[in-house]
Amino acid sequence: MASLNEIMSWTFVKETKPPSEVNEILVDGEYVEAAYKTIRDVAVITNKRIIIADKQGITGKKVEVYTIPFKSIIMYSSENSRGVLDFNAELELWTRVGKLKLNLKKGIDIRKLDRIIGKYIL
Repeated sequence: MASLNEIMSWTFVKETKPPSEVNEILVDGEYVEAAYKTIRDVAVITNKRIIIADKQGITGKKVEVYTIPFKSIIMYSSENSRGVLDFNAELELWTRVGKLKLNLKKGIDIRKLDRIIGKYIL
């Protein structure tokens, strides 16, 4: 199991296709809006939640899956990366269990994530 600091922060590297195995955990009426490669894993944004797979160990065969339901998000903030030396955008989510931080590498559309999250929590 990941430490609390690892759970509270993830980095999205680039947009990607959702892995086929994510379909195994989607509920009725749930569909993928976007997917992002993380440093070693993948994050999938659906119309109901954010799903983050955390590969464990050297081989990465063991995977822990985290779910952040949109209904648990109380507030969020986004910070874009427009500066010359600013390489990451940031998205912070306040939930009932605490604050989560998503770092977005340059090239990821922060406003797309703003729209998706806003669409389902407002």
